[in-house]
Amino acid sequence: MRRFFLVGGALAVIGLGAFIAAGGSAPLAHHLSHGAAAQTVAPAPITEEVPQSRAQISLSYAPVVRQAAPAVASIYARRIVESRPNPFFDDPLFGQLFGDRGRAAPRVQNALGSAVIVSADGIVVSNYHVVGGADDIRVVLGDRREFAADVILADRESDLAVLQLRGAANLPVIDLADSDNIEVGDLVLAIGNPFGVGQTVSSGIVSALARSGLAMGSGRGYFIQTDAAINPGNSGGALVDMQGRLVGINTAILTRSGGSNGIGFAIPANLVEQVVAQAREGRSQFMRPWIGITGQAVDAALAEGFGLSLPQGVVIAQMHPRSPLGAAGLRVGDVVLAVDGEAVNSPQEMMFRLSAQGIGGEVELSYLRGQTHSSTDLILTAPPESPARNRVTITDLALRGLVAETINPAVIAEYNLHPEANGVVVVEARDLAARAGLMAGDVLLSVNRQPVMSSRDLERLLRDPSRYWEIEILREGQRSLLRFRL
Repeated sequence: MRRFFLVGGALAVIGLGAFIAAGGSAPLAHHLSHGAAAQTVAPAPITEEVPQSRAQISLSYAPVVRQAAPAVASIYARRIVESRPNPFFDDPLFGQLFGDRGRAAPRVQNALGSAVIVSADGIVVSNYHVVGGADDIRVVLGDRREFAADVILADRESDLAVLQLRGAANLPVIDLADSDNIEVGDLVLAIGNPFGVGQTVSSGIVSALARSGLAMGSGRGYFIQTDAAINPGNSGGALVDMQGRLVGINTAILTRSGGSNGIGFAIPANLVEQVVAQAREGRSQFMRPWIGITGQAVDAALAEGFGLSLPQGVVIAQMHPRSPLGAAGLRVGDVVLAVDGEAVNSPQEMMFRLSAQGIGGEVELSYLRGQTHSSTDLILTAPPESPARNRVTITDLALRGLVAETINPAVIAEYNLHPEANGVVVVEARDLAARAGLMAGDVLLSVNRQPVMSSRDLERLLRDPSRYWEIEILREGQRSLLRFRL
């Protein structure tokens, strides 16, 4: 008779003299001789052992929590929001009648979240939606020490922010795991400060990988899904494995009630590591490698057209003339199947794989062209800043209050423009420019039917003394005409 006990998360087989740990194996009970019949080894005598400690009869996450929890902190952020003034208060008549009565005062917004300490000198990671735009940030450690913090890098797209604690030293640190090694079904713990009740630990498993195309927090990207309970206030906290290592930064939940429904999302640690590395280099914004394409996930219909047995990969739909993928031999219509051997099945997943390698890294792309499978090496580079942006601010011409830049690959990446966009992009629109209907992100194509190829062209065309204006723009892929008279 064999007896089984759970010992610290491992399975002990009493009587065989074997100890099977997670990922391990038991000794063979018999051997097979080459060219001979199997010979049975006599079973070991059955013995009974009395558990000698509590750890031998109980399963506990306490050792993991003791290791990871000191490196998880709480964040309290405050931002002052200017209320939109009532336009009547600027009117000469109504302004005299009402004076300052009824004017909207600035409002204070408070945000609660969590953070993870990744460096003993006070570098912590949290979510952009927790600290983005904050005027005052306080970070409280598990031992109740409190520090003021400054955001040193913020990235809305990934919903990550890196902060530096003022005057911090010798802080507890959490190690980062390779998030590519986790699997669905792995045990994980979520550590954070939900609802401001204090540090809380919840357990669960990795429910799914490669969740992409979902808008989570402030970002849209690639997430680990978990059923560990995550609630408001957990944002920016740690998702850790059974070795106490960080596998992700908790960022959002799917819920109808406002509470946890067991569907939470975390940003993988491999991307967190790259964001922290760029913050250490002095960058204030996260720089992603530029590939200069738009892609589309291969669905069942496309898979049939490409002759694929399964829907997989990302088909290149459009490509910038200076795209490094083009220089590496790829072209429109190719299907990218994997990055460094890791399958990619959405544009977000592909961008995550490249971003986690960082600028200057080198990856191997596997792709399909027709019925031919190929691969190529790609060196990851930043988007080029040529031609020069030549930012212009219009102060005394027809579109007064307009700030615009010449489009180049860096501008395309920064404003998420169409890969083949060219001309001039609107950076800011105030005063007459706003009244004309222009918005930040608009691409100016022509002014009074004259093409706009650079910010210098725009300045020249706006010097026309005409009172009637026609501006052609591209907004979210749609062409529009703005007509107005001065």
